[in-house]
Amino acid sequence: MGNLPKFLLIFSTLLLTLGISSTSAQSSCSKYRFASNKIYSTCSDLPQLNSFLHWSYSPSSKTLQVAFRHATSSSQRWVAWAINPTSPGMVGSQALVAFQKSDGTMRAYTSPVNSYQTGLEERDLSFPVSDLSATFSNNEITIFATLKLQNISTTVNQVWQEGPLSNDSPGMHPTTGPNVQSMGTLNLLSGESKVSATGAGISSKLKKKNAHGLLNAISWGILMPLGAIIARYVKVFPSADPAWFYLHVCCQFSAYIVGVAGFATGIRLGSQSPGITYTSHRVIGILVFCLATVQFSALLLRPKKDHKYRVYWNVYHHSFGYTILILGIINIFKGLDILNPGKKWERAYIAVLVILAAIAVTLEVITWIIVLRRKRSSNASANLGKVNGTNGVNGYGSYRA
Repeated sequence: MGNLPKFLLIFSTLLLTLGISSTSAQSSCSKYRFASNKIYSTCSDLPQLNSFLHWSYSPSSKTLQVAFRHATSSSQRWVAWAINPTSPGMVGSQALVAFQKSDGTMRAYTSPVNSYQTGLEERDLSFPVSDLSATFSNNEITIFATLKLQNISTTVNQVWQEGPLSNDSPGMHPTTGPNVQSMGTLNLLSGESKVSATGAGISSKLKKKNAHGLLNAISWGILMPLGAIIARYVKVFPSADPAWFYLHVCCQFSAYIVGVAGFATGIRLGSQSPGITYTSHRVIGILVFCLATVQFSALLLRPKKDHKYRVYWNVYHHSFGYTILILGIINIFKGLDILNPGKKWERAYIAVLVILAAIAVTLEVITWIIVLRRKRSSNASANLGKVNGTNGVNGYGSYRA
C-alpha cells in the first residue's frame, strides 16, 4: 500500500504529459488534414485567437490559395482573415469574412475595412478573389479562397479576428486582450510569421485607454461625489466648521487634478486614433472639463457670507456642481460601454455609487433631524422670550417692579 500513492503520482504525470502532447499535436497546423483532401504547401500556427493559416503561393502568377481556420466554442461567432496592403493595422485591411447563419447555412464574403466605424459590409476588395467558401465542423470555422496579389509583395501584413453575431450580422469584436493583438507580418515564400509591432502599439494604446477610464472614474465618478457629500452634510455640524470647507476644497481640487490627467489622456488618444469618433462621449467630456474649470476659477471670486451677492454665487455654485456630477457619471458609463472592460468593472463602479448613495441618504436623514430639532429649539426659545416679555418677566427671571 505504501507504493500506491507513488504509483498514482507517476501515472497521473504520465497521463498529463500524454494529454499535453496530444493537444500540441492537434493544435499544430502541420498535423491537420482537410476533409476535402486539400493540400497546402505551408502553414502557420497564429499566436492569438486559436487560429491557423494554410496557404500555397505561386510567385510566377502571384496567386495565393489560402485556408484560414478558427477554433470556436459556438456557431454564433463570425471570423475574418485579411491582408492589409497599406499598413499593419486593421484600417485598410482586405478581409475574408465567414459565419454560420441561423438557418445553418454558411455565408462567406469579402469586406474592405476603411475605418474603425465601418461594419463588415459586403464589398469587393482591392484585389481579385475567387473560390471563396466556408465550412463549420467540429467547432471550427474554415475560410477557403484564392487571391490574386498582383501588386503586393511577398511579405504581407495579415490581420485575423473573431466576434459575436447579432441577427446574422457581425457585431463588434472585443477591444481587449488577444482581439487587439491578432495581427502580424507573413512571408508567403518562407512561411515566416511575426507579430506586428503595431500589435504592441495597440497594446500600449489599450493601456492608455484603461488609464483614461480609471482616472476619470476616480475623478468625476468618486472624488467629486464624495466632495459634494462633505459640503452638503458635514457642514451641518458646528464642530466641523471650517474643517468641512477645507476637506471639500481638498477633495474637489484632487478630483480636478486627476480629471485634468484623464482629460489629457483622452485628448492624446483622440489624436492617435483619427478614424475613431465617439461624439457624445467626447462632447460630454469636454463640457464636464470646461464646467469644472469655471467652477474652480470662480472660487477666486467667492463673495463673503454676508455679501448681498453671495446668494447668487451659491445658486451658481450648486447648479454647476450638480451638473458636473450628473454629466460625469453618465459619461463614465458611456466610457465603460466603449472600453468594454468586462461586466465586473461596471458592477464594481455601480457598487461604489450605491455605497455613496447610501451614505448620502443616511446623512440626509440625520442632518434633517438635526436641523428640525434646532428649528424647534430656536422657535421654543423665541416663544419663551416673547411670553416672558408679555408677562413681565425680565431676562434674568425676576418679576418686574
